Amino acid sequence: MLDVNLTGTMLGIKSVITPMIAAGGGSIINMSSIQGMRGTPGNHGYVASKWAIRGLTKSAALELAANNIRVNSLHPGMVRTPMTAHMPEDLVAAPMGRIADPVEVSTFVVFLASDESSFATGAEFVMDGGLITDVPHRV
Repeated sequence: MLDVNLTGTMLGIKSVITPMIAAGGGSIINMSSIQGMRGTPGNHGYVASKWAIRGLTKSAALELAANNIRVNSLHPGMVRTPMTAHMPEDLVAAPMGRIADPVEVSTFVVFLASDESSFATGAEFVMDGGLITDVPHRV
């Protein structure tokens, strides 16, 4: 998990720094998870890797701000994908009563990449339908 989620994110950042500096700046959006904001029983490697993205994002944001490069992290909850299609809706639904549509997540990524979010850096954006505020884990 650490190789894919953390090292992969770090290498992704590293690969775009030089071209972004040459372009006069830009926006890096690190994909984390709601599990990067809270613990989950029995999923320690995944949770640790997603928590680590938070620290990486904040450190990179501080380092790259002088180059007009913004770095933020996005922490979605459950998203409707083929991987989650088999799960009962009541198991994965957030307080809003459903899971996210992929278009909702991608639209927010476009916002973070745009000049509309030009003063946001080092921030953690949670899109989980209220899951982090209320619903406890069940083992």
